[in-house]
Amino acid sequence: MPEKNQLTQEATTRQNKIIKVVERRQEGVLVLEDIHDPHNAAAVWRSCDGFGIGKVYLIFDKELVFNPKKVGKASSSSANKWLDFKIFKSTEECVKTLKSEGYEIWATVLDKEATEIYKSDLGQKKKVAIMLGNEHRGLSAEAVRLADKKIYIPMRGMVQSLNLSVTAAIVLYELTKQRQGKDYGLEKIEMVEMIYQWKFK
Repeated sequence: MPEKNQLTQEATTRQNKIIKVVERRQEGVLVLEDIHDPHNAAAVWRSCDGFGIGKVYLIFDKELVFNPKKVGKASSSSANKWLDFKIFKSTEECVKTLKSEGYEIWATVLDKEATEIYKSDLGQKKKVAIMLGNEHRGLSAEAVRLADKKIYIPMRGMVQSLNLSVTAAIVLYELTKQRQGKDYGLEKIEMVEMIYQWKFK
């Protein structure tokens, strides 16, 4: 049995890590629309946690619903344990919720109106929601239409797209890079609530 002092020290170390991670969380939402393979989504969880984006919204309109808390433990390295998920039955419902919460919505799509991600102003606003679409179809026409802005990742090869988790990682990296030196962390009350909840996970 571990000694009492050892248990106290481990608890303190864990508490300090929780506080440090929560303080580095960024405001923002990653939205996944009609993802087919839960394991692809789970790989995205890892990038979300790694870049400090703790809110993930899932839309299941055409694809089967899955529970993000119960899939991809290996591929996400249990990142889903530290993320907050919301599930929606339609894109319209999700966008309506994001708008009511004050988020500017960015669609990842390859079209003539989209801006190259490296030339965008993705990191200018605190409340940003980034939408990624189905592995094969991409975002729906409705999602693109309802978005406030559109971005794309320029490709130099014969293939004109990346897989879902790589796309998510690049977009979140660029968002984080553009936000350097800006205070886009969570509100104090949200951090306090999160620290309390994480103590029991």
